Amino acid sequence: MTFESIREKELIHCLCGLTLSPTPSEDCLQMVRTLDAAGRQELLELTHSHHVVIRAFEAIRNDALARGDDSMLAWADATLAAERDRIVRSLAYLEEVCNELEAAGCPTTVIKSLDHWPDIGNDLDLYTTGNDRTVHEVMKSKFAATLEPQSWGDRLAQKWNFKIAGLESPIEIHVQRLGQTGEHTALARRFVTRRVQKEVGGKTFFVPAPEERIIVATLQRMYRHFYFRVCDLVNTARMVDAGEVDFAELQRATTPYGIWRGVATYLAIVSDYAQKFRGRPLDLPAAVTKAAICSGDKVRPRNRFLRVPIVPQCAALYSEQVTRAAFNGDVPATFRLSMLPYLASAAAITQKLTGSDKGVW
Repeated sequence: MTFESIREKELIHCLCGLTLSPTPSEDCLQMVRTLDAAGRQELLELTHSHHVVIRAFEAIRNDALARGDDSMLAWADATLAAERDRIVRSLAYLEEVCNELEAAGCPTTVIKSLDHWPDIGNDLDLYTTGNDRTVHEVMKSKFAATLEPQSWGDRLAQKWNFKIAGLESPIEIHVQRLGQTGEHTALARRFVTRRVQKEVGGKTFFVPAPEERIIVATLQRMYRHFYFRVCDLVNTARMVDAGEVDFAELQRATTPYGIWRGVATYLAIVSDYAQKFRGRPLDLPAAVTKAAICSGDKVRPRNRFLRVPIVPQCAALYSEQVTRAAFNGDVPATFRLSMLPYLASAAAITQKLTGSDKGVW
């Protein structure tokens, strides 16, 4: 293991220690204090990658203020100011887009992006039960948005990325489908039928109910990317600690689609990281812990993220999902899911040849 990879691992664990506990870890704060300029830059970039800029730098700022460290305080203040400015601009555009889509008859829910509050993601993700033609018309006529090229995976998943002048973040809109290959339609509709209102930065948005927030995080982490961001750990721990999650409803909603064990495994991993970095696991029911197929000790920091083993854990979850879709007689979902290994192979080859899997995923 190289020095760079060792430091990256330490910095990712540092982010966990700064954000998972109400009281930031003293060891993590001490590590931040000793960073040189290159180390500070690497930490800053990782906070963006893990969507915890505000949460991490508020802890850093409080420590610098308490110790009278003017240099670190200035760094934290500048970082927080820049990120908050970006968030304010993003929320203003996001509110307008959601309102225009709703007015055009496209019920729209903000997925993932606002779960990170007081942070937000780098992309602004939406799901709508409207049709793609209306979505495109709204984005073009109301915002002069330009459509970014679709990857193979985007086409299967029925999602489009739009760029709006003046907005740094692309707006990604999932139309009627969720999942890496767009295999979920009935499950996806729950993101509108059960949505709730949430006030963020003085603006009101529709967001998924807590159970759907965990479902979409699971689909992304256990069935698509096979890695966690620190924000996933923090967001989920916060929801469970607040007693917001109806685990029986979560199990009832996901079992018919063969993803309950993936959800349980996702929660078990979050719980183990909570135990490691704050000394207390999540209060999970026995049905969750029994269904989980692996725990947090299988997850490793590597290549900027917390990596979940694809073989055998995620491969087993994928097989169960395909089997259940076939058993249910859901031919479209079975076909779409059967394309995933080919997409994964193409992405791996493209990554090796070009250094990026863009155009595939």
